[in-house]
Amino acid sequence: MKLEMTPHMRMEMKMKLAPHMIQSMEILQLPLLALQERIEQELNSNPVLESEEPSGSIESSQPESSGPETKDIPDSAVPSDKSLESFERVDSLDYDYRDYIDQVSMFRRNTSYDETDSKLEAIKNTEASPKSLHEYLSEQWGLVDAPAAVKSAGQTIIDFIDNRGYLSVRLEQLHNKDRNDYNYEDLKQALPLVQKLEPLGVGARDLKECLLIQMANSSEDFSLEKELISNHMDELLANNLPLIAQKMNCSIERINEAIRKTSKFDTSPGLQIAQARNHAITADVIVEPSDDASGYSVRLVSSNLPNLRISDYYSKMAKDPAIGAGARDFLQNNIRSAQWIIDAIEQRKNTLLRVCNSIVKFQRDFFDKGEMYLRPLPMSKVADDIGVHLATVSRAVAGKYLQCQWGVMPLRKFFSGGTEEQDGTSHSWEAIRAKLVQIIDSEDKSEPLSDDKIRQTLEEQGISNLARRTIAKYRKLLNIPAAKLRKKY
Repeated sequence: MKLEMTPHMRMEMKMKLAPHMIQSMEILQLPLLALQERIEQELNSNPVLESEEPSGSIESSQPESSGPETKDIPDSAVPSDKSLESFERVDSLDYDYRDYIDQVSMFRRNTSYDETDSKLEAIKNTEASPKSLHEYLSEQWGLVDAPAAVKSAGQTIIDFIDNRGYLSVRLEQLHNKDRNDYNYEDLKQALPLVQKLEPLGVGARDLKECLLIQMANSSEDFSLEKELISNHMDELLANNLPLIAQKMNCSIERINEAIRKTSKFDTSPGLQIAQARNHAITADVIVEPSDDASGYSVRLVSSNLPNLRISDYYSKMAKDPAIGAGARDFLQNNIRSAQWIIDAIEQRKNTLLRVCNSIVKFQRDFFDKGEMYLRPLPMSKVADDIGVHLATVSRAVAGKYLQCQWGVMPLRKFFSGGTEEQDGTSHSWEAIRAKLVQIIDSEDKSEPLSDDKIRQTLEEQGISNLARRTIAKYRKLLNIPAAKLRKKY
């Protein structure tokens, strides 16, 4: 068998995305805050792109494209990474454009040396990163007066305390026979000292120990509560209050009072220090009842988005045959790039408005009556309605939020599956979960409903084709305990 390499010609068709199409898809997928950052990057990197202060905070109509026409620039001009040498030659030219630039300087972001640097001021005013729980405990442990071996053992214990404040391993596992700086007895002496650090309850090995540590450091009398936690924790977690009352020889009312007093203690004390920060959510779209009360108006939130335009000064310079070919190509490439970003932002506004208007049309019952009236809505239905590809709808709603009279919620919430009855009525999973919460909230806590009773109640409300295991699955997803644990005595 002979192997050889010979040339062959073959014709084939491939779909290839142009750079401006890729940029348009990226811009469409960005939420509002990320879009602001992207615009700032473009303004800093493209010298021909200018911005005006936004005139209004909210856009309710279809946005119009801005910027001068650039049809005379060849389509083959693609932004490329040129050296700054070309632009420096353009900037060094001295002719009539110098007078014109003074007239349009109001659109440029010029910062004089006397003005304060806004970015530097923002960095100075940014809140410092909070201390971790490990750092917080280590600082306190450094002030504890104890023998060197105990100090070393205590630091090892702190190293294994998780974010909730619990010691995640047994002391026996921390004892390393190869280490000579502390032994197992030092670990046993260090643990009570670590458990005295703030916040109270850190260093506990389980929930029982965590509650007992906090009770021991309280000035109130928790004698009954200590007995309840120490001796009857399993029955308490199983909500078996009659058995606890029988064993402790007291009334159920007294047990309920002890539970109420115990509930003020923190079951995850470490989160007081290592609490995760919640990120602010900015709505991209606002849906409000229209003035004539016949429907809803959909508005885009764009309070911090600047109005972009292409510099007339550089646009005119790019058409002047007097300047060199290299400088002209540099300007044409940047003008093309600026026009792409302007068109992409305008297309994002148009697409997002059309998608949200379609959502309002198909989910009208939700906006009128609330979450329990959400209907199943596949993205393909919205895509067909507005005449775009399914992937375009997916990108348009990714990471974006809608604000209406029922609160701020992700746009993806409106695209949920559901179930359909024999009569053609459909119910979304979101609506079913909302009804499940409503049923449990309104139940008699002395006789809570079982999963099968909840299924029967939903069937009476018109949702008939749900299995009991489906109710149990949704109840667990909503962190709702079983009927036995919901019972109030």
